[in-house]
Amino acid sequence: MAASSDPTVKVIGIALIVLGAGLVFWGYQLADSLGSQLAETISGSMSDEVMVRYIGGAISMAVGAYLVARR
Repeated sequence: MAASSDPTVKVIGIALIVLGAGLVFWGYQLADSLGSQLAETISGSMSDEVMVRYIGGAISMAVGAYLVARR
Protein backbone atom coordinates (compact mmCIF):
# COMPACT_ATOMS: atom_id res chain seq x y z
CA MET A 1 0.00 0.00 0.00
CA ALA A 2 1.13 3.56 -0.59
CA ALA A 3 2.70 5.63 2.15
CA SER A 4 0.15 7.48 4.27
CA SER A 5 1.68 10.87 3.41
CA ASP A 6 1.16 10.23 -0.30
CA PRO A 7 -0.50 13.31 -1.84
CA THR A 8 -2.56 11.08 -4.13
CA VAL A 9 -4.37 9.65 -1.10
CA LYS A 10 -5.14 13.17 0.12
CA VAL A 11 -6.54 14.15 -3.30
CA ILE A 12 -8.72 11.04 -3.34
CA GLY A 13 -9.91 11.91 0.17
CA ILE A 14 -10.83 15.44 -0.87
CA ALA A 15 -12.63 14.09 -3.94
CA LEU A 16 -14.63 11.71 -1.72
CA ILE A 17 -15.59 14.57 0.59
CA VAL A 18 -16.80 16.65 -2.35
CA LEU A 19 -18.65 13.67 -3.84
CA GLY A 20 -20.29 12.94 -0.48
CA ALA A 21 -21.37 16.53 -0.03
CA GLY A 22 -22.86 16.45 -3.51
CA LEU A 23 -24.80 13.28 -2.72
CA VAL A 24 -26.14 14.73 0.51
CA PHE A 25 -27.18 17.92 -1.28
CA TRP A 26 -28.82 15.88 -4.05
CA GLY A 27 -30.71 13.87 -1.44
CA TYR A 28 -31.81 17.05 0.29
CA GLN A 29 -33.13 18.47 -2.97
CA LEU A 30 -34.86 15.20 -3.79
CA ALA A 31 -36.46 15.12 -0.34
CA ASP A 32 -37.77 18.64 -0.91
CA SER A 33 -39.56 17.66 -4.14
CA LEU A 34 -43.34 17.58 -4.22
CA GLY A 35 -43.55 13.87 -5.02
CA SER A 36 -41.21 12.94 -2.19
CA GLN A 37 -43.06 15.14 0.30
CA LEU A 38 -46.37 13.57 -0.73
CA ALA A 39 -44.95 10.05 -0.37
CA GLU A 40 -43.48 10.96 3.02
CA THR A 41 -46.83 12.33 4.17
CA ILE A 42 -48.60 9.13 3.16
CA SER A 43 -46.01 6.59 4.31
CA GLY A 44 -44.47 8.52 7.20
CA SER A 45 -40.89 7.85 6.08
CA MET A 46 -38.48 9.19 3.49
CA SER A 47 -38.18 7.41 0.16
CA ASP A 48 -35.43 4.88 -0.46
CA GLU A 49 -33.87 7.15 -3.09
CA VAL A 50 -33.38 9.92 -0.55
CA MET A 51 -32.01 7.59 2.12
CA VAL A 52 -29.53 5.99 -0.32
CA ARG A 53 -28.15 9.41 -1.20
CA TYR A 54 -27.95 10.50 2.45
CA ILE A 55 -26.25 7.30 3.59
CA GLY A 56 -23.94 7.13 0.56
CA GLY A 57 -22.95 10.75 1.03
CA ALA A 58 -22.27 10.29 4.72
CA ILE A 59 -20.11 7.22 4.12
CA SER A 60 -18.22 8.94 1.30
CA MET A 61 -17.54 12.01 3.45
CA ALA A 62 -16.43 9.86 6.40
CA VAL A 63 -13.98 7.84 4.29
CA GLY A 64 -12.71 11.01 2.64
CA ALA A 65 -12.20 12.71 5.99
CA TYR A 66 -10.31 9.66 7.24
CA LEU A 67 -8.03 9.66 4.20
CA VAL A 68 -7.33 13.38 4.53
CA ALA A 69 -6.78 13.30 8.30
CA ARG A 70 -4.60 10.23 8.64
CA ARG A 71 -0.88 10.73 8.92
